[in-house]
Amino acid sequence: METREYEAGGNGQDGGVGDPACPQVGVLPVPGARLHYEVRGRGPLLVLLPGGGGDAGVYDAFAPLLADAYTVVALDPRGYSRSVLDGPPGTQTVERQADDVAALVAHLGAGPADVIGGSDGALVGLDLLARYPALVRRVLAHEPPAFGLLPGAEEHRAFIASVHETFVREGMGPAGARFAAWAGAGGDRWEPAPELAARLFANGPRFLEHELRSFTSWLPDIGALRGPAAEGRLVLAVGRETRGALCREPAVTLASHLGLAPLALPGGHGGWLAAAEESAVLVREAMK
Repeated sequence: METREYEAGGNGQDGGVGDPACPQVGVLPVPGARLHYEVRGRGPLLVLLPGGGGDAGVYDAFAPLLADAYTVVALDPRGYSRSVLDGPPGTQTVERQADDVAALVAHLGAGPADVIGGSDGALVGLDLLARYPALVRRVLAHEPPAFGLLPGAEEHRAFIASVHETFVREGMGPAGARFAAWAGAGGDRWEPAPELAARLFANGPRFLEHELRSFTSWLPDIGALRGPAAEGRLVLAVGRETRGALCREPAVTLASHLGLAPLALPGGHGGWLAAAEESAVLVREAMK
């Protein structure tokens, strides 16, 4: 599949695509929101999708390591951090976020794009591949939390509902800790910079109120992912340290349905970003 390089224009910001440590910043109007995105490097397009409540900043260490070979684009999903909504917040959906990514790829005019997503971002990557195959060259999906693929799906859905109830009664801290303990998604040794940490903390309530339930109940289109339009273009990844944890199982189950062998990346559910250098090497090989 032919790919094109992104040719960046000036945007009035300091830095630019030639300086991986200082990305070029852009804003894309989409229906109901204005998307903040950041561009580094030059070459075929690679789009990085953060997990729930995350933003482009979670890839600050990882993105520069790939900017010698790719035009690396990271974004804040709608309603989070610097991607402001035109109106009040509502339920986040996988499909709406995938539509946003498709609009961004089309806007940059550099598709088809490679896409890497972690956690909720992995769900978005799966939907993007299923519904917009012409815009995607390859997708790496790290531990998508599609718990409906697993046995006991209704029990999982009920637990997620109870996490939301904990959030309403007791606040973000107890709800987040309860979810992480249940899914085995905590414990990674990753410490964001203070400015990023403040943004992620501010995003937490919106994630628990408007995204957790809808994303974890979403199911990928296995037929489309198994079909000729997506064949050979999906890499499912798991954390080396999540063996036995629930957050790992949807990727393993989906890989089994599709006849794929999951790629093991360092760390836990989010630890591959803490081990950015090793992860970048493995990702380069997987995305060839």
